[in-house]
Amino acid sequence: MTPQAVVFDIGNVLIEWNYEPYMRARFGAERTSRFLEETGIVEVHFRTDAGAPFSETIRAHAANHPDFADMIHAWVDHWLDLCGPVIGGMAEIMADLRARGVPIFALSNFAAENYEWTKEAFPILQGFDREFISGRMMMAKPDPAIYAAVEDATGLRGDELFFTDDRAENIDAARARGWHGHLFTDAPGLRQELSALGLL
Repeated sequence: MTPQAVVFDIGNVLIEWNYEPYMRARFGAERTSRFLEETGIVEVHFRTDAGAPFSETIRAHAANHPDFADMIHAWVDHWLDLCGPVIGGMAEIMADLRARGVPIFALSNFAAENYEWTKEAFPILQGFDREFISGRMMMAKPDPAIYAAVEDATGLRGDELFFTDDRAENIDAARARGWHGHLFTDAPGLRQELSALGLL
């Protein structure tokens, strides 16, 4: 069956999310490496994807690592410096899908608070028909429950949903429910698969 809607992950699919370049440029490569190895900041960040409040959770972590408190606070205060730019070709794919009347949804692991900051900064995130943001839903990919929630909210079966994500475990979880899954690497590869399915 041709899918009826396309579901996009956001980070490293629509916009880049890579915290290391900013941190290395501001704080130096050696200190950034120690920061990432010693503070567990990425794991703390992932807790916010599952519903913990973003600013409060990250800032509270600074008390546990006073030597890196400035870097931990920068994770919040300079969040938009950790994001972007828009990945080449993706705005065009989304525009072409809209022109064909294909519904487009977001399904992203993202804290609720900083998703709003990011959405305001990047217009590519402002045109979804539906948004499924993990921090709002209090669950995160690859939990099967988040995929079931998308199905329930949209009224679409798994085989009616096409999903692209840059993480294999998230694609595997979607495919386990019958979704069409595309492991994202770049826009041309995604466009080729959408075209093969008759969506573009």
